[in-house]
Amino acid sequence: MSGSLGVILAGGLATRMGGGDKGALPLGSSTLLSHVIDRLTPQVDGIALNANGDGSRFAHLGFQVIADSIDGFAGPLAGVLAGLDWAAEQGATSIVTAAADTPFFPSDLAARLHREGEGMVHPLVVAATPDPKRGTSCHPTFGLWPVALREDLRAALLGGVRKVVQWTDSHDGRLAMFPVDQVDPFFNVNTPEDLAQAEAML
Repeated sequence: MSGSLGVILAGGLATRMGGGDKGALPLGSSTLLSHVIDRLTPQVDGIALNANGDGSRFAHLGFQVIADSIDGFAGPLAGVLAGLDWAAEQGATSIVTAAADTPFFPSDLAARLHREGEGMVHPLVVAATPDPKRGTSCHPTFGLWPVALREDLRAALLGGVRKVVQWTDSHDGRLAMFPVDQVDPFFNVNTPEDLAQAEAML
């Protein structure tokens, strides 16, 4: 356990999959979202699902469903803010986020994020992997976010900020590097071809 609450970001529009909830797509003997839940549950002290629209469609999962408070599909940061508001109500100091379409993320995600954030007044850490072309590939839907910065994030979103790195850089956010072995741990499902690849990887 990391001492953080977990928030699964499922607020995207899934346009390349024809719309709807990507997390509900079948993968192996369960669903994409079920794989994400199974990976995140042992790493955090509780989970909520960030999703927009009718939350009752997730009732069978038994998790609280929290919607964006910023209108107009403002991207992952809006989901992070919703998670921080929820965590504040629970008395938690931080959240760890994971994307609903990324079934193979590291089983030590939370531990590594916390380790990288040690010594920071407000630990703010985003996952990254080495990239042979760009040097580093950032995975902004996987991060450690402090509840103490939620009002700052709200103001940034209302001011038009949408890029995750733009906001994290303004607070000296850090990157936690994760190795890429045979499988990219942050491989995410955006297209039907990706889903077929995920089945093969499984």
